Amino acid sequence: MSNQEIRDPIHNFIRLEPGEKQVLDSAPFQRLRQIHQLALTYLLYPGATHRRFEHSLGVMELASRVFDVVTDPENIHHESVREIIPKKFDLEYWRRTLRMAALCHDLGHLPFSHAAETELLPSGWDHERFTTELICSDEMRQIWSRMKLDCVDVAKLAVGPKHYKDRRFTDWEAILSEIIVGDAFGVDRMDYLLRDSHHIGVAYGRFDHYRLIDTLCILPKIDKAEDDELGSQELALGIEVGGLHSAEALLLARYFMFSQVYCHHVRRIYDIHLKDFLKKWLLNGMFTTAIEDLLQITDNEIMSELSKAVRDKEHPGHDPARRIARREHFRLLYQRTREDLEINREAGKAVFDAACMEFGDSEVRHDYYVQKEVGLNYPLLSRDNRICSSFTESETLEKVPLVAIDYVYISPECRKRAEKWRDKNLKRIITLKEGEEEC
Repeated sequence: MSNQEIRDPIHNFIRLEPGEKQVLDSAPFQRLRQIHQLALTYLLYPGATHRRFEHSLGVMELASRVFDVVTDPENIHHESVREIIPKKFDLEYWRRTLRMAALCHDLGHLPFSHAAETELLPSGWDHERFTTELICSDEMRQIWSRMKLDCVDVAKLAVGPKHYKDRRFTDWEAILSEIIVGDAFGVDRMDYLLRDSHHIGVAYGRFDHYRLIDTLCILPKIDKAEDDELGSQELALGIEVGGLHSAEALLLARYFMFSQVYCHHVRRIYDIHLKDFLKKWLLNGMFTTAIEDLLQITDNEIMSELSKAVRDKEHPGHDPARRIARREHFRLLYQRTREDLEINREAGKAVFDAACMEFGDSEVRHDYYVQKEVGLNYPLLSRDNRICSSFTESETLEKVPLVAIDYVYISPECRKRAEKWRDKNLKRIITLKEGEEEC
């Protein structure tokens, strides 16, 4: 059986090796054709109609490239790395496992991806747990058996140590999972930044991923306090110093995409309306955790029900549905500034509470988000073969801030009154001390 080539706007060609197509053709993976990568973002950026399907193919492609680079004998710079890399036969097994883990890393996403996950799952459930369950499902086990792969190995690499807690990771397994989901150089992040910026039509999500991947290597972590300390012998993905600017560009791309796209106030309010709709429509306001039921629900089923709700005023989700479908979404009333933050660290909550008292809870929404810390302290190989921390060589890494938003929205029906009220009362509301009440 020959390799199959798939055209891709980001990576030109993505090649499936013999036997891998059966994973592509499986029901869990084909479902990703109907899951938007960026939820309802296409209502703001019309080109953002791409799906988890093509993203997952891209992650597999990049994971393969990184694996080939970091396991090349010419790219091994420390003896401890040589000790963990398997011999030829096992190395081929792990390359195939990594490719399939990368391909399947998003199997468990709910409809509309992250937008639908927050607050709509029982405690202990997230898309990583669904991914693990699907990889180890009966249908997929049969495929892994034919491919002579262990489903547990695939699942562990796909979700990483943070989300696969049943078994311990070896140093080698930890490195492989870092290739996919790592905070610093995970190819999941690389592909979604490149792919999202391409489809949205913005330039600031791009970076030189070719150069970055070519300079990746496995190195001991540097976390010692003094030069004469032994430090950690734990291994991690690092880079040669020649790739540092590409690594900085990756960080800047992530910052700009979060600040300008993922946290755009209109995109965020569509997520809120979608969540409001799902809470009204889903049984007990929650998604099912039954895998067979999950496989039957995609963006298509949600949008079909949403269309019904728009036409039916008696539908419990009519109001959020019409706000999405007819672009009658809530409008931004307040956005926290640095000056506000210096006065009151919970300025957004103060404005939200005051607005609810003035206009009613049903007319106001609050959106607060702080970007998670990213793994910026990675090992760096200097030109004279010394290993140091990226923090010691890059000022950029220390200066790029985390994205934080604090938005308050008002219904369009109350917008004009609310804007006048805000202009008159904002300063007083923000400066109210804790425990005081607005008169």
